[in-house]
Amino acid sequence: MKKFTITAITVAVGLTFSAGAMAGTMSKSDYKTGMNSIAAEYKSDKTICESLSGNAEDICKAEAEGKEKVAKADLEARNKNTNEARYDALVAKADADYAVAKEKCDDQAGNVKDVCLKQAKAAETAAKADAKSQMKTSKADNKANKESAEARKEARETSADARQDAAADKRGADYSVAKEKCDALAGGAKDGCMNEAKLKYSRK
Repeated sequence: MKKFTITAITVAVGLTFSAGAMAGTMSKSDYKTGMNSIAAEYKSDKTICESLSGNAEDICKAEAEGKEKVAKADLEARNKNTNEARYDALVAKADADYAVAKEKCDDQAGNVKDVCLKQAKAAETAAKADAKSQMKTSKADNKANKESAEARKEARETSADARQDAAADKRGADYSVAKEKCDALAGGAKDGCMNEAKLKYSRK
């Protein structure tokens, strides 16, 4: 029997909340290719399941359907490249894992089955809670990074303005010195000296 798991499809999904983890949206061609590949694999997996019987077939079908849904959600996450789409991919995985776990619980009976179902539901709840937490954390981090970037930009602009102001003050002071030096002269020499000072220190 061919072995396929939902978890293997989304090994990287949990890491995609980090900023810049994924590139921008996919091309239409790549997206279509991805969807076709998912459809083909699902068809192949269904064929495998049809060779089984009883609960083994039910588990196989749940795994195949879950794998397809997770793969599609993962593709959407890569295509949209948004926190929400990545969250949806994690939720899809949680739902798929739960569906498979429930089918596996059918192999049990009585209290053992009840415990199995409770554990499956608890795992789903925990996975969805983690997904929501990751999305909120990522949004907060992105906001903080944006604000930090703006703060850094503002700081750079302020620093640049300060340097310009300082340079202007220095030129003004140097011009005053030059003027004083020119005052020691007279006539054309003084006029020439002043013109040179004005040119050097950008004065009119």
